[in-house]
Amino acid sequence: MYPITLNLRGRRCLVVGGGAVAERKVQGLLAAEAKVSLVSPDLSPALRELAQAGRIGWQQRAFVPEDAAGAFLIFAATNRPLVQQAVLRAAQEAGALVNVVDMPEACDFQVPAVLRRDGLLLSVATSGASPALAAVLRARLEREIGPEYAVLARLLAALRTPLLKLPLSGPAKKMLFQKMLDSDILQWLRDGRKQRAAAHVEAVFGHLLPVGRILDALPDAPWTDTNP
Repeated sequence: MYPITLNLRGRRCLVVGGGAVAERKVQGLLAAEAKVSLVSPDLSPALRELAQAGRIGWQQRAFVPEDAAGAFLIFAATNRPLVQQAVLRAAQEAGALVNVVDMPEACDFQVPAVLRRDGLLLSVATSGASPALAAVLRARLEREIGPEYAVLARLLAALRTPLLKLPLSGPAKKMLFQKMLDSDILQWLRDGRKQRAAAHVEAVFGHLLPVGRILDALPDAPWTDTNP
């Protein structure tokens, strides 16, 4: 397996099935801003609500091979082996990436257990060997990786864009970010000491960048302490 994240924004993705498993696949695709089509004679209440709201397309019938045409990625999420096999063959013929639930050996990709912290995306995969273990590891990450990591990720991204335009060497730029990461900034953010965090950013980058303006443009502003 080769680890990768896919940009599915605006891509047509097909889910075959209408139960709980299909529901999870659809929710993940919607979170990735994919254009979701679903084929199933019936849907779970949650999926039916999404279809009625126009968030997904729904063909209320059995799968036919032509459904795979034009899809970038396909999930076979039914409990019927013959349908699963038919979806697999159609996806392969259409050149689409395919994931067949409960058939890891037939899949082009596996779906990891995912933890989202705003723009931060963490995933754990076991190459299909044990989704339960992946879920346990994800839960551990959720306990250890708090919202302060997302704040730091936004901050670093906002600093990186203008810094890349400066005539500094690659090692010099890397050293600046390392000063950030080697500090206690995560603990300050976790404790609500945003003013202390902002002061450290100013100390590291203030001689190069308009730090105050950059900080004020972030959704985490104002950079004042939130705990007494």
